Amino acid sequence: MPDPNGFLRYDRRLPARRPVPVRISDWREVYPPAGEELIREQATRCMDCGIPFCHDGCPLGNRIPDWNDLVRTGNWDAAVDSLHATNNFPEFTGRLCPAPCEAACVLGLGGQQPVTIKQVEVEIADAAVARDGLRPRPASASTGRSVAVVGSGPAGLAAAQQLARAGHTVTVYERDEAIGGLLRYGIPDFKLEKQHIDKRLAQLTAEGVRFRTGVEVGVDVTAEQLRAEHDAVLLACGALQGRDTPETPGRALRGVHQAMAHLVAANRVVAAAGDGKPAPATLPDGTPIDAAGKHVVIIGGGDTAADCLGVAHRQGAAGVHQLDLYPEPPTERDAARDPWPTWPWVLRNYPAHEEGGERVFAVAVQEFVDDGTGQVRAVRIAEVTVEKVDGRRIVTALPGSEREIPADLVLLAIGFEGTEEQPLLAQFGVTRNGRGAIDSRPDWQATDGVFVAGDMHRGASLIVWAIAEGRAAAAAIHTYLGGVGDLPAPVDPARQPLAAR
Repeated sequence: MPDPNGFLRYDRRLPARRPVPVRISDWREVYPPAGEELIREQATRCMDCGIPFCHDGCPLGNRIPDWNDLVRTGNWDAAVDSLHATNNFPEFTGRLCPAPCEAACVLGLGGQQPVTIKQVEVEIADAAVARDGLRPRPASASTGRSVAVVGSGPAGLAAAQQLARAGHTVTVYERDEAIGGLLRYGIPDFKLEKQHIDKRLAQLTAEGVRFRTGVEVGVDVTAEQLRAEHDAVLLACGALQGRDTPETPGRALRGVHQAMAHLVAANRVVAAAGDGKPAPATLPDGTPIDAAGKHVVIIGGGDTAADCLGVAHRQGAAGVHQLDLYPEPPTERDAARDPWPTWPWVLRNYPAHEEGGERVFAVAVQEFVDDGTGQVRAVRIAEVTVEKVDGRRIVTALPGSEREIPADLVLLAIGFEGTEEQPLLAQFGVTRNGRGAIDSRPDWQATDGVFVAGDMHRGASLIVWAIAEGRAAAAAIHTYLGGVGDLPAPVDPARQPLAAR
């Protein structure tokens, strides 16, 4: 039984981040290990609440009070088992998820600070690696059935592991040269060092999952070939179509790029340096996309924008401005707008924000300004108001508020428009819906024998939703293939996050 008084005895505490001058000189993770004493103290804050709403905040259905209490009592092996029962990759979610479970923590209802669920989770995950090196759990027998998984992000990898452990032969197809999707190429190392991905991939390989990299389905191998070679196909290609602003004057200038292009180039540089192969930060066509010595403007206020901010600091930017269309959020939940336990609209300060740069709220770009040679030299912005009218966003510029911000590099981090248009869609007979995603039936099939999960199905979302959908789609595939017993299915295709109605 958890300690019902733990939250009264201990305040919420996180491990101190590495000092700013030190961490911006390398690409290692911002947070050092917390230490067992701190984590046991924080786990003790998990109260004996009658209904743990953190379960509802997390689409994976993580048994949060269970493994908190196991950590409190020092039963780490059982905590590892409890965590892995619902989450294939807690070392990823514990580092990358914004923790809707914490927003739903019952302590938040009582005016207290929520339990540091995310930090406890990552410490349990790291303990699993330290204790048994992620021991493989291969199937005892093969079913003789084969599944192709297209895409190697968290949804695809979660599904692959579930299906392989159920005895199916699983092959993961990835068009990039290494496995991991956005985990490898979109997330900077200061948030997720790639050793964590590699350790998980070693486990999946030992469990029988096969990986084929540098293979673009629809180009290098056709949908017809995949369907002939496999009994089922899972599409988990993500939602990588970046939102753009083609109507903004000057958008075609040199130096104006999608944020993901910058992050991918930076990750490739870090990976090459780790292999002893120094490489410049460039786009596939050789265009430089390095922030070193440049005035950088990042447009957008979310996770991707914060990732670009941290990368710019480490690349040695001369200065960084981050622009947000919306007014500065409050520092505490507005219960009238976002009642507990829903996800609140509050000001989120990421570690990158304490490293430097200036945030500018309630502004919109009016023009990317040409230096006369086709290169951007500034961004002209105006203060704006934003209203919702009949579900549509109306942005109004305030007269006389325009000004320029110097810019040598502009990064668009304004969201995603769904999965990319690519040859495999037509070959599999599926089309993008109005949100740019791929619809599915209640059994996760987009068309007969072809399943879809993760951001490709949901649209750009959280890593916990990707893993949850991967696990649920794997359960549906297992049933489709006539597998014995049921696999865990934490969500259905229509499931949505907690929201006020």
